[in-house]
Amino acid sequence: MPTYRLVIAYDGSGFSGWARQDDQRTVQGELEKALLTLLGAGVDLAVAGRTDAGVHARGQVASFQHREEVDTEKLRRSLNGLVGPEVAVMDLTVADEDFHARFSAKWRRYRYLIDPGPAPDPLARHYAWHVRRRLDFAAMAGVAEAFVGEHDFSSFCRSVEGRSNVRRVEEAEWLSRDGFYEFWIKANAFCHQMVRSLVGYCYDVGRGFADPSQVSEVIEAGDRALVSTVAPPHGLTLWEVGY
Repeated sequence: MPTYRLVIAYDGSGFSGWARQDDQRTVQGELEKALLTLLGAGVDLAVAGRTDAGVHARGQVASFQHREEVDTEKLRRSLNGLVGPEVAVMDLTVADEDFHARFSAKWRRYRYLIDPGPAPDPLARHYAWHVRRRLDFAAMAGVAEAFVGEHDFSSFCRSVEGRSNVRRVEEAEWLSRDGFYEFWIKANAFCHQMVRSLVGYCYDVGRGFADPSQVSEVIEAGDRALVSTVAPPHGLTLWEVGY
């Protein structure tokens, strides 16, 4: 049975996240509804990373199996006609039969955007968190270095009983560019609210509410109560997935 791989971008502002939910508008729900219309059969989309309500994507990857071969370019165009402009299928190809968007992924990269300006940029209001205060950017950048490596990120995750919060972060850095602060992070996987909590902790450091010298202790403690700030979802974008 052929396996199909989709690379998807979406503006998450109007969606209750990726995952299908009853009586809620979701990215998965809209795509599966469109695929049912076009293929005449239901499919179950696997995804590289389930994004929360309001979170965006530039390079989300999904996959599904279908009993028949299809014209992938025609299907891509037709899908975009049904789910656009908030969702766009950037690429649709036939993959190896054992390809799975989630389990085949080796890493994911996210970007979080902060607007530190004196007034919010109207053109970025749906994609950047306007913080309304001055931040110590150097302190934030220094803290991010401590995230790199394999750690138990329980202090930064909404834990699920029976599941490990150990993750391997390969890159974590803050960049100051074009008037915005960009947080880039790449890891083998992420637990729930991990990126937004890491950003929230950096924000607390930047505004003087947390001591940057204690970041290692916060990580090692594995105590969710030590990280109180979770950055809002609209500044977060799933940027890329590696295989």
